[in-house]
Parts: sequence; structure tokens; C-alpha cells
Amino acid sequence: MVAAVMAAWLVGLVASGIAPYDRATWVLEVAPVLIAAPLLLATRERFPFTRLAYGLICVHGLILMLGAAYTYAQVPVGYWVQEWLGFERNPYDRFGHLAQGFIPAIVAREVLIRTFRLAPGGFLFFVTTCIALALSAVYEMIEWWAALALGQGADHFLGTQGDEWDTQWDMFLALVGATMSQLLLARVHDREIQALRG
Repeated sequence: MVAAVMAAWLVGLVASGIAPYDRATWVLEVAPVLIAAPLLLATRERFPFTRLAYGLICVHGLILMLGAAYTYAQVPVGYWVQEWLGFERNPYDRFGHLAQGFIPAIVAREVLIRTFRLAPGGFLFFVTTCIALALSAVYEMIEWWAALALGQGADHFLGTQGDEWDTQWDMFLALVGATMSQLLLARVHDREIQALRG
């Protein structure tokens, strides 16, 4: 499964990196993929994830790459949704932050169950949600540091589109995503973890 993720990411990186809207923004936006790829390769034998987790990780990387190619504020599919639903801004950034909660929650949940032996239930749900929110907060701090370091040059990376509440929306959507993924996928995830254990 890792090979399939790497192949999809390689195609995505090449496609998004051929002529991105802004090269510096592209590098910043695909950095999580460039960090995750060697980690997935290094852990594929010792700690192989479920197919669900690998599939979601793959999708998350592709979401990041698409946002990197155009900058989140200018992704064409976001404009289509904006026009279709009458939004004031391109919502692709909002979708990205929803995924930023939805997908890491499943990965965190799997690590907590398999490594720390937490049983499915309320405490696991709470801790998983907290981890997803912590990751979202770290990303918001990275955006803040980029803004401080790059000034106006960070506008494309931040993707705020003039919204003074962008950081709060990002965190809220990560919370919604983490909650949704656990409510929708916990049973499937539990079955896959059980099958992995043999």
C-alpha cells in the first residue's frame, strides 16, 4: 500500500510542480508531503497502517498538492463551488482544513489504539480529537511564523482572502473534520485494525 501512496504522490508532485502559481508557496504547501513520505517508507515494515489510513493519507497529500499548485485561494474547483453555493470566497482552503482534522484523526486514532492500547470509546475519541486540534494549531503557528518571516510574500501561503477570522475558522473546521471522521469511520477502522492484528 505504501508503494501506491508513493506513486500517487510522485505523480501529484510532478503535476503540481511543473508550473505552480508561486514556487515559494508550492514548496511551503508540499512540505508536509515531503516530510511524511520518508516517514511512511521508514515505518512500512515495523508499523504498517491500515488500508483506510493509507488511503486517507494519500488523499490528504493530493489535497495539499492541488492547493500548492494554484495557492489555496485560487484552486479552480474552489471557484466552481464558490459560484455554485454563492460563497464570498474560494472555499478550497476551508476544505483543506476540514481534511486537516478528518485525516490526521484516523492516523492518530490508529496509533493510540495499536501503540497505547486505548480502547474504542469516549476517552479515545477525546484524545484523538485533541491530537487533531494540536496538529491544526501547530500548522496555524507555522502560518504565523511564515507571515512574520516573509511579510507580504506569505499572502499566498496564508490563503486568508481578507478574512480576519481565518485562523479560528481553520481550527473549527479541523475540529469538525476530526469529529466527523471518528463518527463516520470508527467501525470500519476498528475492523481493519483487528484484521491487521490477525
